[in-house]
Amino acid sequence: MVQSGRTQLVSRNGHAFASFADLGKAITADLNVEGPTVIDGEIVCLDRRGRPQFKDLLFHRGTPCFFVFDLLMLRGKDCRNERLIDRKQELRRLLNRVRANSRLKYVDHVDASGTALFQRVCQMDLEGIVAKNKFGAYVTERENSTWIKILNRGYSQKQGREGLFERERRKEPVPGWHSCVIACAESDTTDLETSL
Repeated sequence: MVQSGRTQLVSRNGHAFASFADLGKAITADLNVEGPTVIDGEIVCLDRRGRPQFKDLLFHRGTPCFFVFDLLMLRGKDCRNERLIDRKQELRRLLNRVRANSRLKYVDHVDASGTALFQRVCQMDLEGIVAKNKFGAYVTERENSTWIKILNRGYSQKQGREGLFERERRKEPVPGWHSCVIACAESDTTDLETSL
């Protein structure tokens, strides 16, 4: 969240990532937007080959970036009911103004060829892909979700993480709850400029 010119990154469970204050400052400097804006994304550390390294992120051994893939609110306008392809187009426009070496990274989509993409992801030893309905609204309730996560069962960095992620899911205050929804609601009543 950016409030009074300050960014605060928030987890899906509503916890502030205070340990990523430098990343928040970098986002504030690069994302110059007036009015409440909510962006959904993921904090990632990349190795020299440009591949995500979970342990580098966990132990703060790299330079984290914020990979953004959805826009939920722009300058106070709630975008969640718009089609995903329209939200991504607006997100791309917003990020076109950031500098080339920004720590904000736009995550593009691949239309069709999902099987080939997943096979390539497995070959590259990446975690998986997320398949979304390109015409779908942003939905937080799992039973009405328009997207699914397809995991690479052979992912080498998965080992030792299963318990961590199961624990996070069990701590979710309400099934399907997502901090971006709270950020959208808060922006209606506070002086937020940007929520991430």
